Amino acid sequence: MKDQLNELISKISSGCMGDAEIAQIADEAAQAYADPQAFLAANPDINYDDSFPIPLGEWVVIGSLPETVLFQADTYMDLFAQIVASFGPGVEFNIKPKQLAKTEPLTALNRIQIQLGSMNKEMGGYVLMNLSQPLDDELQAVLVYGNDQARVLELCAAVGIAAAPSLEALRVAVHV
Repeated sequence: MKDQLNELISKISSGCMGDAEIAQIADEAAQAYADPQAFLAANPDINYDDSFPIPLGEWVVIGSLPETVLFQADTYMDLFAQIVASFGPGVEFNIKPKQLAKTEPLTALNRIQIQLGSMNKEMGGYVLMNLSQPLDDELQAVLVYGNDQARVLELCAAVGIAAAPSLEALRVAVHV
């Protein structure tokens, strides 16, 4: 499982995290999945209990991702603002977060995905992907390269972390 976690974190970090940091998170998460009680006993500063809706190993992964990798917000405008900020001032976007303020969620997310899909073409663009179960925010997502999407979904399924392309998931939810 550690190798799968390492590959998963590498793919969802899209170059934003170093190998040592990724390996440490994967190692800790694998320990937490394997023996949650021992992990909690060895790490008494961890604020986790059985009321959380996700397993401890998953909680370690999600909680360890920096804000340049894991985006959490209550609106698509705020989520997109975080994404734009993560790229830094040198990257131009065709849309601005405030242009999403008065749009329906599906329209906003479609615009975000079109923008992200047009970037980094050699890697298949970016896909905004829901990851895990949001605990404090309405939205929780990561960016993955389009070329990595299928493998990320496969790895998430293997380790038991919920994941889905955000736009597809919202389309399904809206049409239910």
